[in-house]
Amino acid sequence: MELIQNSPGITADQLGVRLGVSERAARRYVGILREAGIPVDSVRGPYGGYRVGRGLRLPPLMFGSTEALGLVMAVLDGHHDASDPASLVGSALSKIMRALPEPVAAQAEAVRRATAPAPDRAAARPDPETTTVLVHACSNHRQVRLGYRSEAGSDWITEVDPWAVVVRHGRWYLLCWSHGPGERRAYRIDRVRAVELLAAGFDPPVGLDPVAMLEEHLAVGWEYSVEVLVDAPFGTIASRVPRSLGRLEPAGPATSRLTGTTSNPWWYAEQLAALPAAFRIVSGPEVGHAARTLGERLLAAAEPAA
Repeated sequence: MELIQNSPGITADQLGVRLGVSERAARRYVGILREAGIPVDSVRGPYGGYRVGRGLRLPPLMFGSTEALGLVMAVLDGHHDASDPASLVGSALSKIMRALPEPVAAQAEAVRRATAPAPDRAAARPDPETTTVLVHACSNHRQVRLGYRSEAGSDWITEVDPWAVVVRHGRWYLLCWSHGPGERRAYRIDRVRAVELLAAGFDPPVGLDPVAMLEEHLAVGWEYSVEVLVDAPFGTIASRVPRSLGRLEPAGPATSRLTGTTSNPWWYAEQLAALPAAFRIVSGPEVGHAARTLGERLLAAAEPAA
């Protein structure tokens, strides 16, 4: 549709080249547009081709910033309130539906009404308006004042340099420099109770890689320390070890050393068990105990029935 609108007189052969399909497939696509109620005229001859017919009027889509971010959030973490016209995502989706040709919109609306998605119960979706302010602050390098509530229920206020908003496993984090403790922090955005945009600016770290930095941050500072020797060269195993497990470095030509911390030794042991190489827990009795118990459980599961 966009190609025909922008290039009146484009031929089926040219459409096929642009779309990477055969001329016959391009003609079939034009037929699908016509079946959907979109007027596409064709003119024969050396100066002919396809062009949009008279009567096509696509209404403009006017999204607010929170609606637009709501749609992006829906794509990123599987938000499932699209069936509710009163929600941000539902409101934005309704505008898209009104812009579609009637036959297409009718089918899409039927799916929208009939679909009953299963929500991701592990996800923690933040308030879109709060997220909008934080994304704006990150983009414009403006400090913010946060009202925050921890997992334990403690409330405090802090001023931060917001570096980036990062989505990880269905949870939204604000990676930032917190002025109170004078440290790099990653705050869960769903726990932000209030946000105020401040006048002061800041300079983000040079060469910032938000995802890598968040993964490294989430791997340190937890209750239980662990050191693991992996029987694989660093270059071979590096891409298979999640950054959330800690720091991986060469320990020799054929071995690598993993050091990290965790608040959940059982989870850490399960992640180690998924590595495609043999390993040995050098230190970290809590993770060692969890790995031993997990191993015994797996061995028992493999025993033939009596």
